[in-house]
Amino acid sequence: MIKLKKQPLCVALGISGFLFGATVVSAQTSDSNTAAPPENTTTVTPAPGLSTGGSDPDSDDAPKRGGLFLDIKDYYTAPLRWNVRDWAYFAGAAGLVAAAHHYDSQVRTHFIKQGAKPIGGKTDDLQDAIPSLAAVAGTWLYAGLVRSDAGHQEAWEMVEAGGLSTVTAYALKFAVGRERPDQTSDPNKWRHGGSSFPSFHAAAAFAIGGVLAESGNDDYRWLRRFLGYGLIGGFTAFERLKHNAHWLSDDFAGAAIGGATAHFVLERNKPHIDSGSAISVTPIPGGAMLTYNLEIK
Repeated sequence: MIKLKKQPLCVALGISGFLFGATVVSAQTSDSNTAAPPENTTTVTPAPGLSTGGSDPDSDDAPKRGGLFLDIKDYYTAPLRWNVRDWAYFAGAAGLVAAAHHYDSQVRTHFIKQGAKPIGGKTDDLQDAIPSLAAVAGTWLYAGLVRSDAGHQEAWEMVEAGGLSTVTAYALKFAVGRERPDQTSDPNKWRHGGSSFPSFHAAAAFAIGGVLAESGNDDYRWLRRFLGYGLIGGFTAFERLKHNAHWLSDDFAGAAIGGATAHFVLERNKPHIDSGSAISVTPIPGGAMLTYNLEIK
């Protein structure tokens, strides 16, 4: 038996979420390092009329996206294109879910002792969705307040990641049919028409929180990750356990789906730097101007 206390468990879930996020970031970094320009590249003022590779959405040089339907197709066919590293991540996530399953009964017993009703209790589904909804609404409203196109794009990416992860979670729910802990004390009631595995709240929270954590510049990266992985993802997962709505392994599976979906959406929408570049010299009154033109597509 394990002995759990409310505050340590909440902190543990937050730390687990943070570490999971660090793993996702590591994967992003390894993908982007091959395309990133050298850090010691000198920034110079371009000649009038030349593109600087900015992200102006109205510019012809802005990154082009394939659209939502193409994103959906590529998301659900992604396993067909996985490499060895991707399958290793999948195996690692499956291993964590299996390890969490070992403690499903103990965690349920802990929260029942804390006052959760064993069978037929209130699971507070709407209440537990508030952190995720607040993150999307807050990002959108703040972007409108400061008139930030990047902020609106971030809010859209939250919606896209949340939607893709939710659909995936619900598809697995009906395929697996696991009964919830407020329906049975047996964590091995699979294919009984239940809707416990995985937690769609955890999936959506880690998808939305993952986008929040890894978007924007690095000035407040630590704060974004704390909010995204800890307060949105970790807190939501904790509340689902506290309300006896899910088994521990349901939360782990949902977190894995959400984090992977956030990673997919962010990688999908970020600009890809082409290897082609050009250096030119433009005559100007009193001298010449050196221009470095980097094509982004």
